[in-house]
Amino acid sequence: MIKKVYTTKSEFDIQNNELGLALPYDIDTAVFGSKYHLNNKTVPNRLACQAMEGCDGTADGSSDVLTKRRYERFAKGGAGIIWFEATAVMEEGRANPRQLYITEKNLDNFKKQVEAIKETALKTNGYEPVVIMQATHSGRYSKPNGTPTPLIAYNNPIFEKDNPISVDRIVTDEYLDRVGEALVKGALLAEKAGFDGVDIKCCHRYLNSELLSAYNREGKYGGSLENRTRLLRESIKGAIDNCSKDFIVSSRLNVYDGFEYPYGFGVSKNGGLDFDVTEPDWLIKELYKYGVRLLNITMGNPYFNPHVNRPYAQGGYEAPEHPLIGVGRMLNGTAKLKELNPQMAIICSAVSYLGVAAPNVVAAYIKNNKFDFAGFGRTIFAYPDFANDILKNGSMDKNKICICCSKCTEIMRKPGGTPGCVIRDRDVYLPIYKVFCGGNK
Repeated sequence: MIKKVYTTKSEFDIQNNELGLALPYDIDTAVFGSKYHLNNKTVPNRLACQAMEGCDGTADGSSDVLTKRRYERFAKGGAGIIWFEATAVMEEGRANPRQLYITEKNLDNFKKQVEAIKETALKTNGYEPVVIMQATHSGRYSKPNGTPTPLIAYNNPIFEKDNPISVDRIVTDEYLDRVGEALVKGALLAEKAGFDGVDIKCCHRYLNSELLSAYNREGKYGGSLENRTRLLRESIKGAIDNCSKDFIVSSRLNVYDGFEYPYGFGVSKNGGLDFDVTEPDWLIKELYKYGVRLLNITMGNPYFNPHVNRPYAQGGYEAPEHPLIGVGRMLNGTAKLKELNPQMAIICSAVSYLGVAAPNVVAAYIKNNKFDFAGFGRTIFAYPDFANDILKNGSMDKNKICICCSKCTEIMRKPGGTPGCVIRDRDVYLPIYKVFCGGNK
């Protein structure tokens, strides 16, 4: 059984047929070159760099040397959208001491970072990408001083098992009110910094995402669907109401957690792990009413079940399914939501495992109106110029693709680690990997 990133079409065809997935494939990838008009802004193509955190900012939350290098590479790469990485809006909500953190004090640093991205892209490619800042509160994964300092919506026995987190770490409704205010302020700061939009982050089990499954939480942020989505909805509405009409307000949205009800969102309430589109569909329709016109769809939890949101060839455990099944769940689940919400522009995720087949598979979905943009995550660490190669050559270079070895994640999980591609960007990141992970290769 093939369990590696695909370097030829025949490898993909064999596995696609053996697994009975029938993922589409189109030799013509010209659709990626088409423009998309969004909030009076023009997205120059249908390729997006996903938010890939580098954990390499300064103590005050500003961009540092590796941060600037990374975004220079992304800017030169040609993607129409650069989804700028997780940026904290509250000090205690930082995922690590070097996570980016936007404030009035470092606003000039963020302005310079955005200007550099746009100027570099314009000079290199002849167009500016749309740049969207991901505003976050890390919740249970908060580590502002380098040690876990979780702030949770509720204790989850799937995670905590027989060792629940202290109840004083369960955030109050009053605290969540303040988080909402901070997210709106973060959106305003993002606009001042020159970003084209903001993502009110609601994915991968960070605070906003965890609330989506707070079925057993009491108070105005738990129980009913309206309550569980309150922080996201009110933060988004606040950002739309307070920012200019052309500013894009979006979300990287978890539509399926991949663990059982009542501890997972988008999962069947009848038991098992089947994707249930009902609640995610309701939420997307509500966000559209508020004025949201773009969503970045994802699934799973990279800390708990990473095979769901970033299927890998090699990882921290043996996945319970073939990686291509995870890719199919993500793409077909996203396509179902697009079918139910045809007016919403949608970015897909989890395509790095497809390797050289990724452009052809995703082009087939986009041409059939199954979603609108191809989002590449791990790939951009390994292959920052992926978009230019797809746009110019219609394909990706097998010698540049991400091999889904999970080494970037290994670095990220180590205190003080600054992730990047150990394989394709080895001069910079292999020494870092050796220091933090003890690797000898």
